[in-house]
Amino acid sequence: MPERFYFAYIMASKSRTLYVGVTSDIVKRSFQHKQKTHDGFSARYNCNRLVWFQRFIDVSEAIQREKELKGWTRDKKVVLIQSKNPTWEDLSESWHSHASPIPAATPSS
Repeated sequence: MPERFYFAYIMASKSRTLYVGVTSDIVKRSFQHKQKTHDGFSARYNCNRLVWFQRFIDVSEAIQREKELKGWTRDKKVVLIQSKNPTWEDLSESWHSHASPIPAATPSS
């Protein structure tokens, strides 16, 4: 059985509004943020740039890390991001360069 990974991650808007989440598919989830496929905070505030993530083998550790990050102050999250990604580069940008948008609805025949 192939090894499965889980991710705690931080998305940011261009104005650096932050969103913390957890997922088992970081590529798919970052694309969903870019396409705003889920209504909510990240879509409303355009948090569509992956600026930090951490990989886990145990889902409970990923969830625990997400909860920990959500409890942090904004300043502490910024320090974490800047320690690994000082320019706030979108770490997922090249992952989706050839992907087409997820359709909002299936056209009827």
